[in-house]
Amino acid sequence: MKKLYFIAIYPPQDIIKEIQAFKRDMAVSYDNSKALKNDAHITLFPPFSREAELEEDIFVAFHKINTQMLPFEIHLNGFGSFPNPKNPVIFVRPESNPGLSDLHHRVRQHFNFISYSFTPHVTVGYRNLSWDNYLRAWEKYKEKNYKTSFLVDKISLLRHDGRWVPIAEKKLSVH
Repeated sequence: MKKLYFIAIYPPQDIIKEIQAFKRDMAVSYDNSKALKNDAHITLFPPFSREAELEEDIFVAFHKINTQMLPFEIHLNGFGSFPNPKNPVIFVRPESNPGLSDLHHRVRQHFNFISYSFTPHVTVGYRNLSWDNYLRAWEKYKEKNYKTSFLVDKISLLRHDGRWVPIAEKKLSVH
């Protein structure tokens, strides 16, 4: 049986709760119930499916990712969007960060079987967000202030078991 997996950075619980308030607003005010389906995160490698019997190979590749680097600070600053009429997205925008780019590159050295563009973001509204509701929500969120930061000191491997569950993590460390 196939399972879904992905690799991500999760902010601390207090920031997840702050962003959850934006997701709740998207669900209540803009009919975007899917916004509530997962916790705030930055995707380093997008969801992919593999036979469950091959899970050990995924663990091996995940543990080969070179995380010998200093933990780094990510600054979240305001909102952005992907204005695709078929699948619009509103997100919290991380500021450009060489540590994040380096970490993504390190993940790609072992997980390179999907071609995708890396545009770091923390999704607030997506999936069942209609174009009209996206336009209404974007009017509010494009000028909305939200600033915070957090220390990235680990990456997580997740598996979808009805919901996304962390199944492994790797700390960032220079030792």
